Amino acid sequence: MENNSNTLSGDQLLAMFAALANPHRLRVIAALHDGGRNYVSQLARELDISRPLLHLHLQKLEDAGLVKSQLELSHDGKALNYFEVVDFAIELTPAAIAQAVQSLTPNQE
Repeated sequence: MENNSNTLSGDQLLAMFAALANPHRLRVIAALHDGGRNYVSQLARELDISRPLLHLHLQKLEDAGLVKSQLELSHDGKALNYFEVVDFAIELTPAAIAQAVQSLTPNQE
């Protein structure tokens, strides 16, 4: 599903920006884009980041709708959580921001 700034609420837009405002999360998006879907342990090794820290970043990205996960069983019966990038495009214009502002949750800081 492709996200577009014209269809994103203000809260969704803020969540996406917050998720992307971290260098680790940008690296996760880049790694999943370049290498395709991957499971957490392998992605952690490729990015040289701990699995617990990677899980936190992946959760933030998933909550923002930028990645999705799927739990699968390996041939030896281990549960592997695979992540992949969700196609998205954000057109950032003054008009798109003005439209998104209309749907912001009140009193959000």
